[in-house]
Amino acid sequence: MLGVDVGRAFLCVRPLERIIVNQITMESIIVENGVTPTPLAPRADIRNVAIIAHVDHGKTTLVDGMLRQTKVFRDNQQVMDRIMDSNDLERERGITILAKNTSVEYKGVTINIVDTPGHADFGGEVERIMHMVDGVLLLVDAVEGPMPQTRFVLRQALQKGLKAIVVVNKIDRPAARPDHVVNATFDLFVDLGATDEQADFPVIYTNALDGTAGVSPEELGPSLEPLFDTILDYLPPPMVDALGPTQMLVATIEYSSYVGKIAIGRLRGGKIRTGQQIVRIDPSGALEAAKVTQVYTFLNLQRVPQSEAAAGSILAVAGIENVGIGDTLADPNDPRPLPPITVEEPTVRMTFAVNDSPFAGREGQYLTSRQLRARLFGELERNVALRVEETDRANEFIVSGRGELHLAILIETMRREGYEFSVSRPEVIYKDSPDGLLEPVEQVFVEVAQDYLGAVQEMLGRRRAIMQTIHYGEDGTIYCTYLAPTRGLLGFRQPFLTATRGTGIFHTLFHGYESFAGEISLQDSGALVALETGTVASYALLNLQQRGEFIVRPGEEVYAGQVVGKHIRDEELVVNVCKAKQLTNFREKPSGLTEMLTPPRELSLDDAIQYLGTDDLLEVTPVSLRIRKKTLNHEQRQRARRAQKG
Repeated sequence: MLGVDVGRAFLCVRPLERIIVNQITMESIIVENGVTPTPLAPRADIRNVAIIAHVDHGKTTLVDGMLRQTKVFRDNQQVMDRIMDSNDLERERGITILAKNTSVEYKGVTINIVDTPGHADFGGEVERIMHMVDGVLLLVDAVEGPMPQTRFVLRQALQKGLKAIVVVNKIDRPAARPDHVVNATFDLFVDLGATDEQADFPVIYTNALDGTAGVSPEELGPSLEPLFDTILDYLPPPMVDALGPTQMLVATIEYSSYVGKIAIGRLRGGKIRTGQQIVRIDPSGALEAAKVTQVYTFLNLQRVPQSEAAAGSILAVAGIENVGIGDTLADPNDPRPLPPITVEEPTVRMTFAVNDSPFAGREGQYLTSRQLRARLFGELERNVALRVEETDRANEFIVSGRGELHLAILIETMRREGYEFSVSRPEVIYKDSPDGLLEPVEQVFVEVAQDYLGAVQEMLGRRRAIMQTIHYGEDGTIYCTYLAPTRGLLGFRQPFLTATRGTGIFHTLFHGYESFAGEISLQDSGALVALETGTVASYALLNLQQRGEFIVRPGEEVYAGQVVGKHIRDEELVVNVCKAKQLTNFREKPSGLTEMLTPPRELSLDDAIQYLGTDDLLEVTPVSLRIRKKTLNHEQRQRARRAQKG
């Protein structure tokens, strides 16, 4: 039997029984051998806070302001914007991809801050970070209000029982409407099932760029002090078992060339010190002895070595060679595992394979199946939302993720590291059920001008999307919500932007698995395929440009079977783009062939992935992106098509 005395915060349980109690009074723990734990007590000198928001609502900019105002930098120090976005890809794309830790000191209290991604494709980062913090700052734009990804990240926080401070950012925008935004945010809390205590949130208004904040939108103070004070007053300190055994759940993994793997997480109980013998407990319950070689705490933007750290702190621990996300670091004499981290399953997959094109090995440093396999399985150690499966072919691997962007970031990262490989077109992951085949469905939020609504509705209708809501904004913008199969949205971004002249905005959020919606036919154009290997000639392109749109330029090397453009018809056309003009003794006036050519379309990685057909592969190297047919030989492709029709 279970006995709970909330006033004294004691537990008496059977051996190995897990009890989940309200987070405000007790942490989730496992008690062994009928031992009664010591009561949990707050550690008042620490606050552990995550900053969550929709993409581009100012999370990283706000962290910049908090760091500057707590004197992390010298007054004359030159500091770039978005300090926490240290990854090159994050700076180029303007989004946060990886969650990162920092801390500041304010009035004698250490505030550990975790900057999280706002895009749903990186939701795995958000889900595991929620295990490290006791409260969140929810940023909403003073004009846009809560957005689709706001719903996703807030749901993760509320499900963990965390309290939130709502920060209405960009209050200086001319069209700011703070009252509407706060009311919409409250409705979102209620819609997501927030408790009365969670829904009674304080509101702070900020201009993160200027580093100002206030409790009223009309009166912002000269600094972010109102925000810091609210964090200290409203968000709870960590509840710790200071006298209990060591307990730490690993939420993040980093790697250092000096000390190897570094496990990051919050110490739930006891102490941990350099040189301590600990035991690593994996999610399956297996135990492995290990030794801590170094303990770090976070201060400002650096990891600071410590000889010992107490419960409640967010720590980095080195020395545990086989540590993984979701493991518990515990006392060997009293090993108590914590509930492992669980994240939503992936919905989209691609095949990664060794590059076997005629140009293989020219531009990459890492080419073999062994190197590719090691890199992909190594990614699993820090990317909890990713899945990698081996196939019956040694040089192919199936990689599953949350969406196209999730997988595209992995591809771009590997490319910059010197890997050369090929990937297939993204495809959704189906599930079997007693009621039949199920497929992933996305909730699609569309913002479009009235002039383009008809075209967008037609595009989504062809993709089996069903409209849920529609309403008209005061400025003529139309806001629609759809439910659409994930497979119908693969490759949707480019035609959507084309149809709306670049003015439309859409966001997607995973809704769940539903019955198969039926076939979707979106193939409205075929491919132009190179006939032979050689160098692209201006003369050939000039004579062929009426056949379609090219993605190669004169002087570029191509090989037989490489896709060189998009055909205007729904069929494949093999063309000779290497054909040069025959030279004779007859002299004629030079013609500017290059000037007469239609400029080729430049493909980014995202564009190239969306460009792929069902029988195409994308050859990825550190230098080039080439689209090719899976079967390079033209005659073999023709025989296969005839056999399929017959």
